[in-house]
Amino acid sequence: MATTADFKNGLCIEFNGKLYTIVQFQHVKPGKGGAFVRTKLKNLETGKVIENTFTSGVKINVVRVERRPYQFLYKDDLGFHFMHQETFEQVSLSGDLIENSDLLKEGQYVEMMVEADKENILTCELPPFVEMEVTYTEPGLKGDTASSTALKPATVETGSVINVPLFVNTGDKIRIDTRTREYYERVK
Repeated sequence: MATTADFKNGLCIEFNGKLYTIVQFQHVKPGKGGAFVRTKLKNLETGKVIENTFTSGVKINVVRVERRPYQFLYKDDLGFHFMHQETFEQVSLSGDLIENSDLLKEGQYVEMMVEADKENILTCELPPFVEMEVTYTEPGLKGDTASSTALKPATVETGSVINVPLFVNTGDKIRIDTRTREYYERVK
């Protein structure tokens, strides 16, 4: 058991029978009345972010979680298959636990959040940036833009379609931000 004084970003708690992680919190001490804590909580099952206010000093259940390194092996009808980097244990996950699973390519490293007491996998997070090769995009013509932020669709090696600037061509390697699914830069 912990109290609201123990809140920190990333802390995993049990709230209303579900697991949440604290995205943001703020201690508030108004001039009149008792202190309280405003929080934004992310549901680990659905990914939905809710806001909640806790009165100061209230007891909460903290869930012990571990972050473990895994490597993506392959995808088949049963789901996505991963191998633990240290124990070489293999696990299979459904696609709904993996955010932006279409940006996952074989051999890529991911980090899984595991509930330590029950060995239950909660989330699978891709690295912040991944490098992909553009397999198809229309050629961009010089003078084809009225603004400096013109984008065109490009298909990358996993089959995902990402909007890229006009100067990116088929065969180029690009870096993609996995959190926003946006083009970040071209890689030499």
